[in-house]
Amino acid sequence: MKYVWITLLTTLTMNLYAQSANHHFQHTDSTRASPEKIWSVWIDVAQWKTWDKGLKQAQLNGAFSVGTKGKLIPDKGPKSTFVISKIVEGQSYQFKTRIPFGWLIIDRRLEVKNDITYFTHEVQFTGPLKKVLGKKLGKNYRAMLPEVMSEIKRIAESK
Repeated sequence: MKYVWITLLTTLTMNLYAQSANHHFQHTDSTRASPEKIWSVWIDVAQWKTWDKGLKQAQLNGAFSVGTKGKLIPDKGPKSTFVISKIVEGQSYQFKTRIPFGWLIIDRRLEVKNDITYFTHEVQFTGPLKKVLGKKLGKNYRAMLPEVMSEIKRIAESK
């Protein structure tokens, strides 16, 4: 029983920390749109720029599958290469891009409860410069995330 409480407290502490740090944060929204509709918006990489206002262009160099690489051209800053690192078809995926001495990892997850689709976008900077990069870049990403999620919802609900 003691182990369960320690695990629970550790998880809660980590989640609270993740929500208060600009180097690791997430946002969840909900919709009556089906998870398939959210999924179709998420995996259409060429259209990311329509809902992610921080992007000028995104392109995937092949099929949406683990190991496939792509390019991101942000409105501000240098272009970057990303790689799809995990996929649970129709439920979640992860992609990451190299940052100095670490990674910028994006996790997107879907969950359905009582006919409501919950979709989460998690951002994590890793490596020894994660706090510096989180302060410089993460703060802006974090501020834009609710609007980005709202736009994904709007697009999925209009399909």
